Amino acid sequence: MLARVAASTRSAFLVRLYSASPPSLLRRIGIPTFGERKNWTLLSCRWATSTTPHSVASDPAEAEALSCLEQGTQKLEEGDVQSAKALYQRSVEIKRSASSLFNLGVTHYHLKEFDAAIEAWKECIALSPGSADAHTNLASAYILSPVTPRPDLALHHLQIASELSPEDPEIAFNLAAVLEACGRLEDALTHYKRARKFGVEKAEVHIRNVRTKIFGRKMEQVTKASSGEGN
Repeated sequence: MLARVAASTRSAFLVRLYSASPPSLLRRIGIPTFGERKNWTLLSCRWATSTTPHSVASDPAEAEALSCLEQGTQKLEEGDVQSAKALYQRSVEIKRSASSLFNLGVTHYHLKEFDAAIEAWKECIALSPGSADAHTNLASAYILSPVTPRPDLALHHLQIASELSPEDPEIAFNLAAVLEACGRLEDALTHYKRARKFGVEKAEVHIRNVRTKIFGRKMEQVTKASSGEGN
């Protein structure tokens, strides 16, 4: 979300990764910081479940695709992103699914292939429009794209993600960060408060900063109005 707007805002985005694990195995791993587009820093990935965890059964092609998905996730856990990417790509070629496209997008993202990540996540959303994680990741890729960053589209997808998962603290925080960077301070304050309510402690710092910005903006408006009256 918004590489080129609000150079004074520093915010953290999270990228999420689906594995083929059972729903009970919700895990999170750290990833390296890839650098910044102006001042946007990535912190971590979320691991969740495949959208087709029980599809191994009848279709051999689907079983092979799921096997590649599982192997790719294992490689990614081991830090072998290129091998994971090849396995996810193979899974997509055998049988396109939201899960394989989602994870393929994550490997592109790890490798800073942001445009490819965008295409994978867009197709994932076409197959599974209710995936809040896919919308969240797509927003991050739109921010970091070195060719054509699109804060407007990032904001659009984070708003959808927030509607899909209204109590997700990471989505609330990321949405607030984008709104702040776009200059929509009152809206940003609202969502930082939501993030704090749902357990994001560092949101408190951003709440104070945004309140200071709002106050500064109001004082600037008062000063301008007074100058206008004096003339």
